[in-house]
Amino acid sequence: MQNAIVRRLRASGSVFAEDEAAVLIAAACDDPALEGLVRRREGGEPLEHIVGRVDFGGLRLAVGPGVFVPRQRSLRLARAAARAASAASDPVVLEAYAGVAAIAASIAETLPTAELHVADIDPRALRWARANLPSSAGTHRSDGLSGLPAVLRGRLTLIVAVPPYVPDAELELIPGDRRAHEPERALLGGADGLDQVRRLIAEAADLLAPGGRVLLEINRRQGPAASAAARRAGYRASYRTAPDGHTAILDLRA
Repeated sequence: MQNAIVRRLRASGSVFAEDEAAVLIAAACDDPALEGLVRRREGGEPLEHIVGRVDFGGLRLAVGPGVFVPRQRSLRLARAAARAASAASDPVVLEAYAGVAAIAASIAETLPTAELHVADIDPRALRWARANLPSSAGTHRSDGLSGLPAVLRGRLTLIVAVPPYVPDAELELIPGDRRAHEPERALLGGADGLDQVRRLIAEAADLLAPGGRVLLEINRRQGPAASAAARRAGYRASYRTAPDGHTAILDLRA
């Protein structure tokens, strides 16, 4: 049976047909259910939406249709954020543009004493975020940082985010299953991809505690422009290109 499923998935365009077949078989309770899952994948639905989970650095995170699926490349940001939070005596951490809260969930796993908050404009994403976080975490529906409660002003020791940073003209470079099933506002960041990055830089100042820090995932090509925007806003800014050669972590200090 598995070989037949592999052939069907490969014919539909799957690059990792063997791995995907194994995941679908493990997720199905019987043969009719398996057939339904395979047909959904043949139809182009993301594997993670179909099985309701994504593995992220050893965590099994809940996801569902219509939300952004955390990328494995963001593990580097999650680890950097955990280290930064650990350096604070009483860390208060916000994951902005959080989606299903992969970064915050990673921090909760390694630093359970941290005070965690997540923000996203999409109520569907926040429902999944709540499932992935401790009950003590604050979840906030917010367009950027503008909808956060006043009680957080001046308290955040770390803001971390994977904001939408794909330039609008590069939408076609995103895999088709992601374009069709993830919200564009979670992917596209304007003409140069930095609209939401610049917005976050501007809005973060009132929320950060003295000495607070901002860590953002961006494309490596955006590093110089994003750093320059942050310096104009009064931050000490640097960026580090990831080993994949495509992404970078923008590191801002208040």
